[in-house]
Amino acid sequence: MSAVEVTEGSVKVEMCGPPLFYRQALPPSGEPRFTVLLLHGIRFSSENWLQIRTLHTLAAAGLRALALDLPGLGQSKAAEAPAPVGQPAPGEFLRQVCEALQTGPVVVISPSLSGMYSLPFLFQHTQQVKAYIPVAPICTDKFKAEQYASIQVPTLIIYGDQDTQLGEVSLRNLSNLPNHRVVVMKGAGHPCYLDDPETWHKSILEFLQGL
Repeated sequence: MSAVEVTEGSVKVEMCGPPLFYRQALPPSGEPRFTVLLLHGIRFSSENWLQIRTLHTLAAAGLRALALDLPGLGQSKAAEAPAPVGQPAPGEFLRQVCEALQTGPVVVISPSLSGMYSLPFLFQHTQQVKAYIPVAPICTDKFKAEQYASIQVPTLIIYGDQDTQLGEVSLRNLSNLPNHRVVVMKGAGHPCYLDDPETWHKSILEFLQGL
């Protein structure tokens, strides 16, 4: 079986000025079943998904894996963020990213800071979200229970049981999404995927294979 290759590129989004950096992995053979867009937290970047081999794991499972460096972070430092940190950004931001990268309906993996981007996208462009995997994202308290209740997108809520702040707050709000399941990663903290990549990969693959 041929090995998965990770390539690098950049994508221009109108509202950010300079282009955004991304990494991509494709299945070694055949067309990808769908695209998974990986976002990241404030101290992280697409490099983390490379290091723990999430890009390789998803591509080997027959999926297109795209990891974006968010505006002002990682190798997208020059790009302007479309909203202040901690405030919901326009859903149009990720819509433009997905359009430029021709993702089609996309699965969004969204840890921590990236909630300010993924949640507005989920609410404003629901039809473009194939599934949602939030990992203790911020901004969950910016939306009402009835807004969550109207979203039928399949959702896998993952958090570490040591993440007693954002993990628990986000769980309480995200649990209003009607089509959700929850994975609590034992002994893992806020970036639970870094603490236990094996459980992380097993959990997301099981969910993705059911889509």
